[in-house]
Amino acid sequence: MNPRQLKTFLAVIRHQNLTRAAAEVNLAQSSLSDQIQALEEELGVELFLRSRQGVAPTPAGAALKAYAEEILALNDEAKAAVYAAAGRSEQSIFLGTLETIAAERLAPWLSLFRRQNPGLVLKLKIGGSGELLAQLRHGSIDVAFTFDRGEQDERFATRRISIEPLVLITGRDSQVPSFESLAALSMAPFVATETGCVYRHLFDTAFAEAGVTAPPIVTEADSIATIIRLVASGAGYGLVPRIAVGPDAGRSDVVELPWPGEPPTASLVMMWRRRRVQPPTLALLLQSASEELLPLRPADARLRHAG
Repeated sequence: MNPRQLKTFLAVIRHQNLTRAAAEVNLAQSSLSDQIQALEEELGVELFLRSRQGVAPTPAGAALKAYAEEILALNDEAKAAVYAAAGRSEQSIFLGTLETIAAERLAPWLSLFRRQNPGLVLKLKIGGSGELLAQLRHGSIDVAFTFDRGEQDERFATRRISIEPLVLITGRDSQVPSFESLAALSMAPFVATETGCVYRHLFDTAFAEAGVTAPPIVTEADSIATIIRLVASGAGYGLVPRIAVGPDAGRSDVVELPWPGEPPTASLVMMWRRRRVQPPTLALLLQSASEELLPLRPADARLRHAG
């Protein structure tokens, strides 16, 4: 098993389609098929089931996936360690984050970090939570900043950055109701992200932990910024991280409503791969984060409610 074969194998796992996988790894489809066939012959097992609908991993292929990711990550670590020892290491760090976190929480710190380390290049990638974790697994980013979903992965180290309040919002021009209980709120129409997104997970968890059925989702949107704009236009209510609304609740288009009960919160975390040898550039970033991104309590964010 060589790294090129394993990269091809993981591309097929991700896309479950040979044409799209071949495009990702810049191979002709016939060359991709040859690599997969050579890997299957070496291992003596079938890794994929082929059908008109595409390809799906066999139990053997599913078992190989985690090891392939680990082998490639270790291969990259070995190269980085050799280049660093030879004085040829690239002075860059790849960070992945949700758009809201990048704009509202990370921008000041990253600007400070760059001034303190002018020789480093920061490469910021914006994506969804699932996309970020996948990029972290196969090594295309060094650190991911996202909201904690409560899932454990021994391959990653996790550090909590802050506890972020979630706030209930409605359009400023809408009639402002007063919800006396979560049961009453569970009947209201909401705008939220689609199932599988970390923001939807936070939404569902807020009601599940209170023992109340989640309210109906009348509109799904792919970003928090879009949700806020839809709420402002009267499409429904929203439950969003406080940092997405703004630092001082000074928006002119939405109003924060009191949450009936204990206000829900979400943990903002940074995640990175556990390594035998931490690259010096990443060690610098982690040290800076521990000093500058101090944990915050929900009470540290002054909320201004309507009503």
